[in-house]
Amino acid sequence: MSTETREVWLPYAADEIAGLPEDLTYRFWDGEDEYPADPADCAFYVVPYLKGPETAVRPLAAMRSLRVVQTLSAGVDNVAPALGELRAGVRLCNAKGVHEASTAELALALTLASLRDIPGFVRGQDREEWRSGFYPSLADRSVLIIGYGSIGSAIEDRLAAFECARVVRVARSARDTARGAVHALSDLPSLLPDADVVILSTPLTDGTRGLFGADLFSRMKSGALLVNVARGPVVDTKALLAEVGSGRLTAALDVTDPEPLPAGHPLWHTPGVLVSPHVGGSTSAFEPRAKRLLLTQLTRFAGGEALQNVVMTTE
Repeated sequence: MSTETREVWLPYAADEIAGLPEDLTYRFWDGEDEYPADPADCAFYVVPYLKGPETAVRPLAAMRSLRVVQTLSAGVDNVAPALGELRAGVRLCNAKGVHEASTAELALALTLASLRDIPGFVRGQDREEWRSGFYPSLADRSVLIIGYGSIGSAIEDRLAAFECARVVRVARSARDTARGAVHALSDLPSLLPDADVVILSTPLTDGTRGLFGADLFSRMKSGALLVNVARGPVVDTKALLAEVGSGRLTAALDVTDPEPLPAGHPLWHTPGVLVSPHVGGSTSAFEPRAKRLLLTQLTRFAGGEALQNVVMTTE
């Protein structure tokens, strides 16, 4: 590796990550207007976390020495469309291993909160109302996980304690796992009618954008719950509003389309909809895991070793 290709842009100060290779040059940049150095000299770019897609891609066109783009998100949809303008051989890596625990926790929290009507209890407490009665349980329910990668698997780990009737797994293509079969996306029309809870944890790709529209919603059983911890555009918002607005389905959404959800949007006030502000990965678990990943990746990069979590290489 030549001298001009050893510069790393990090959203952390280098001294915050113990053990970083000393033969790399580190520049701190977390999305500020001013760049810390000439982007043309950056070889390894760590994308600022939660700063928005415009910030994420802003320096890319000028990064003529770039060899690696490392996101700190599980998905890469915020930067992948901009990589076509880069030279061949740039590797794009995601943050697999960073968000699984936090996102799976939130998927379960949203599921339980929606089924047990925790938002209703909070409103009742504000009004000093004692809302007793019977509420749906997760026990004995059928759960369908759509997007059975590392996050989907982590969600199933946490479902194990809740005595679900069954857990059905769906991914882009069918395969077998130690836990059982994983169905292909093409099987969804036949699987949805039996699911009480549908959890979306799939990446946003050309194949999943708008995946859940009027057709798939119509195949869900009445009273079913949709939980989205994937990406907002996986769901057709207009079709979702038609179903939850009628009272036939309920939804718990950590992600929305549009996002952030603007004031006055009907999703804020539609009964049966619980909204959290895209915080699946934004917990105390994020930073230590993110720093461990960066230490591993930069150590491998400095040593000329194969990187982890490579999802694509530019051509």
